Amino acid sequence: MAHFDLDDPKLPDSIEEQAFQSGNYPYDNKLKKKKYEAHLEALQIELTKLQSHLQQSGERVILIFEGRDAAGKGGTIRRYTHYLNPRHNRVVALSKPTETEQGQWYFQRYVAHFPTAGEQVLFDRSWYNRAVVEPVMGFCTPEQTESFYQKLPDVEHMIVKEGIHFFKFWLNIGQEMQIKRFHERRHSPLKHWKLSPVDLRALGKWDDYSAARDEMLKRSDFEFAPWTVIRANDKRRARIGAIQSVVSAIDYAGRDMEAIGEMDKHIVQSAETFLTHCQKDE
Repeated sequence: MAHFDLDDPKLPDSIEEQAFQSGNYPYDNKLKKKKYEAHLEALQIELTKLQSHLQQSGERVILIFEGRDAAGKGGTIRRYTHYLNPRHNRVVALSKPTETEQGQWYFQRYVAHFPTAGEQVLFDRSWYNRAVVEPVMGFCTPEQTESFYQKLPDVEHMIVKEGIHFFKFWLNIGQEMQIKRFHERRHSPLKHWKLSPVDLRALGKWDDYSAARDEMLKRSDFEFAPWTVIRANDKRRARIGAIQSVVSAIDYAGRDMEAIGEMDKHIVQSAETFLTHCQKDE
């Protein structure tokens, strides 16, 4: 890794050149803009059909989006909800727990946001903070993380047994791509607020985050609640893959599988497939 100064407006050429293919990303270039926009619009039409189905059937959906800082979680969520009714499609992005919440059952503040009939709830980070961010940054003890893992299967099994459609996405990016996106945030008058002190501390903990991610995927990739890993160096392909994963999995009136298209197996992967290759990817 080349030496770099995040405050320097000029990112080192070596990082710039390696960013897109970092983490052994399988493509050389972004998905073409016209192709992306046409496919995204087709998928957003499918999402409006899904919304109508949920309203009529009363079915519920939970989606959780996890990934390193700057992986593209927020942007993917915005494209997902862009044409949907905010009354029935809620985004939940919780700040650090209050003193009261710290004294509660760990999952309690998340359960409070679960969907009612006909709703979709999209979590921009979730209870999986306790598996990755919190232990890596020293915000919880190893005992608290282990307790989380012990309780987790029952909690997620409850979600699925309730009949809720449940999706877990990990958006994965390469190290140079994260640095490039951090650098863009640092020097953007519109995005600089996205770069927090925690983000800056995380820069030096890449390997720790990788280890915590792998442990999380291994211990929480349940048959009844599996992980979907989205390789997200190209935000366009990542957004397409995430939306495809949802509209392909839920049956609804008028679903157009041709418009949805075939998922790119190089981008959308099971946890097992990703973990099989992640050592050489990173």
